[in-house]
Amino acid sequence: MLYRRFGRTELQMPVFSCGGMRYQFKWQDVPELEIPAKNQANLEATINKAVEVGINHIETARGYGTSEMQLGRILPKFPREKLIVQTKVGPVEDAKEFRKTFDKSLKYLQLDYVDLLGLHGINTPELLHHSIRPGGCLDVVRQLQAEGKVRFVGFSTHGPTDVIVKTIKTNQFDYVNLHWYYINQWNWPAIEAATLHDMGVFIISPSNKGGLLYQAPQKLVNLCAPLSPMVFNDLFCLSHPQVHTLSLGAAKPEDFDEHLKTLDLIDRASEILPPILARLEAEAIATLGEDWVKTWHHNLPTLDKTPGEINIRVILWLWNLAMAYDLVDYGKMRYNLLGHGDHWFPGNKSDRLNELDLHQCLTRSPHADKIPRILQKAHQLLGGEQVKRLSQQ
Repeated sequence: MLYRRFGRTELQMPVFSCGGMRYQFKWQDVPELEIPAKNQANLEATINKAVEVGINHIETARGYGTSEMQLGRILPKFPREKLIVQTKVGPVEDAKEFRKTFDKSLKYLQLDYVDLLGLHGINTPELLHHSIRPGGCLDVVRQLQAEGKVRFVGFSTHGPTDVIVKTIKTNQFDYVNLHWYYINQWNWPAIEAATLHDMGVFIISPSNKGGLLYQAPQKLVNLCAPLSPMVFNDLFCLSHPQVHTLSLGAAKPEDFDEHLKTLDLIDRASEILPPILARLEAEAIATLGEDWVKTWHHNLPTLDKTPGEINIRVILWLWNLAMAYDLVDYGKMRYNLLGHGDHWFPGNKSDRLNELDLHQCLTRSPHADKIPRILQKAHQLLGGEQVKRLSQQ
């Protein structure tokens, strides 16, 4: 395993982390006796495999159902100083409620303290306010630190880049969990801001949110050769020293195997990646046209300025990925969260185009005439049954 300094925490963080949202029994709390022995055995085998290969960062959240409870059966068996344990608790208006939720997390984990506590989902200005206001959630975290129950504090986010950067610039957090991969590099300014503040940078779910790469379409497999799409994406992310760790949401012990192939390639990233990157860009241009590829995102309206709050930027992005790389299944999964994802995946689908006039909001776009047609085609290709976030299933 390779390790990187996790910003000002000074923790030596493995470049892969063991994310805890795929191996648990249920997305809701259940009595401990209801957890099947087979499921618990699989979780414990997954944790043992992680530690065996040097992945000593175990990451979970109060919102991950039985994950904390099940981890509490195995984590205390390891020497505590050998593990880096992270859990996450969502910021709320009532700071006392935040404290109660954290206390439940720590009780389930059966630990005296966590190394990292993340404020889970600072996705909006309101949630940032709940976090940093006097008497808010962050003040509770400072008390927990004084009590020795939390070492370092960070935040996770699915929010827009400007909210992430604003949160980072408070200089109140030691690390950030965010989305950033080859297919979605929008948050690079946030990573740069985190680097300026010497914060740890943790990439969320690179294989799932980064394109369902464990079931990649053949076209993408061919474009990423000789690497698998998963290894390519891992190497792309880790070729940037500003990135410290990638979360692998393992559901079973063998889910680490493909990712571990990346480790021997990191020192050669500068020679391995350029041909693959060139092929991917060339394919996008050949499929979509150079002008579109380079300017489609220019001057798009924000949600609050868009009739029906259609998430034009995300829909066009998913359309591009589906057309250029055959990422249709990924596009369907993400597209059908629109309208049902709350602040975790805001905005709506383009199913009501006939009722809405987008002309005014698109006047500054170089593709104003083209975009409504693409939004319509995207809905025809990607539309389907609504998709719920995992935690709602």
